[in-house]
Amino acid sequence: MHLNLLVLPGDGIGTEVTRQAVAVLRHVAAKWNHSLRITEGLLGGVAIHKTGTPLPPETERLAADADATLMGAVGLPEFDNVAPEKRPEKGLLGIRKLLGVYANLRPVRAYASQLDSSPLKNHLVEGTDMIIVRELTGGIYYGTPRGITENGAEVRAVNTMTYTRSEIERVARMAFSLAGSRRKKVTSVDKSNVLENSQLWRRVVTEVAREFPDIELDHILVDNCAMQLILNPRRFDVVLTENMFGDILSDEGAVLAGSIGMLPSASIGPKRPSGAWVGLYEPVHGSAPDIAGQNKANPLGAIGSVGAMLEYSFGLKKEASAVDAAIEAVLRSGRVTADLRPPGAPATTEEVGEAICAAV
Repeated sequence: MHLNLLVLPGDGIGTEVTRQAVAVLRHVAAKWNHSLRITEGLLGGVAIHKTGTPLPPETERLAADADATLMGAVGLPEFDNVAPEKRPEKGLLGIRKLLGVYANLRPVRAYASQLDSSPLKNHLVEGTDMIIVRELTGGIYYGTPRGITENGAEVRAVNTMTYTRSEIERVARMAFSLAGSRRKKVTSVDKSNVLENSQLWRRVVTEVAREFPDIELDHILVDNCAMQLILNPRRFDVVLTENMFGDILSDEGAVLAGSIGMLPSASIGPKRPSGAWVGLYEPVHGSAPDIAGQNKANPLGAIGSVGAMLEYSFGLKKEASAVDAAIEAVLRSGRVTADLRPPGAPATTEEVGEAICAAV
């Protein structure tokens, strides 16, 4: 198979973990006799430095032409106090909109070998295996009107949370479809006791559930969900939620996995004529500028994102399973970075990547 891939290393540790993810991808392609075409582009802070914009037109063109896009993290402290439209994160939102990806899939699994790396007690996290399905194109991040206005001494800020029936339906169908190959349970998260937006969310999700009679559906308020993720994470299989709630809850899930560096993600859009999903793949963690360039960032989230890309965008389930199995084998070996608190000396970013390639 020919794999046409765009790589956007991004900022901070993004370049380091992406380098190892690409090395694993090259190894997989060679083992299974796939051909690779890899193009590299600019996104985020590095793009602002070089072009003046977080999402340059050339990157837009490359993303539209690629079969899938692999990203590192974006964001740099020097942009923390600039206007939102001039921040690196604006590039991330822009490329999601460009590709039309509407469902972010974030698996959260507590590996048996890594239970001690979670700050929670082992009996709480053991057996955790869920996937958080977060809607990506609606909600408060994109709603209008928005902005900050000043009237004399008074300053007012406005953001608008908005959803349409069609936006909720398509991400709900994605969640129910995923549940069909898992434990057949969807938990929908909202704040319907306060927000009309969430009342529509709950109504539409309930209607979509009738199309999947073999899938169990329950509803939970977002504040209770945040608590249950810590107290009883094994109760969850597929967690379906809107944009902002999903942004927060999926990072909370990192506590269960032991480190935010462990979590991959796949942002999925419409199917191409070939039947493959349009996909944007990235680790959940940020750019971590405090450790950038030190060869100690955890690359497993980025490498896991390659596994997701192989499965969703290219339909290569055997290759994806091999990447997942290699990650588990390396975790059992203890050859991991310092954030996972290995029993011996921590491995470097590069050494973890090499270990994954050897285990594939």
